[in-house]
Amino acid sequence: MVVAMMMMTTVSFAENENNNAIASVEAYNMSVNMRKLAVTLGLTVDQMEAVQDIHAAFCNEMMLAANAPVDERQIRVDEAVKRDVRYMHYILNDKQYRTYLMLLNVTLQNRGLK
Repeated sequence: MVVAMMMMTTVSFAENENNNAIASVEAYNMSVNMRKLAVTLGLTVDQMEAVQDIHAAFCNEMMLAANAPVDERQIRVDEAVKRDVRYMHYILNDKQYRTYLMLLNVTLQNRGLK
């Protein structure tokens, strides 16, 4: 009976660890509907292509951060965000950039990454 209880506890603990790991990786998934982002920001066709490329690179960097050791994750997230913001500032006008920063900050806060 004691062995069965210990096994159930171990299985439950492992399951919780697995669920936490999955939730953690999902928080770093920054995929967005590019069409909705384009409408929200009022992107031109040229901007749309550049934003898609920059965002794809950002998504890749965030997934690398998700799979990094725990003590390196925040550093990698900060670096990815800085790079993304710098590139977006180059592509977007001031109004679009302010809106993008607002969306990015809200997303990062909602996912517990900031």
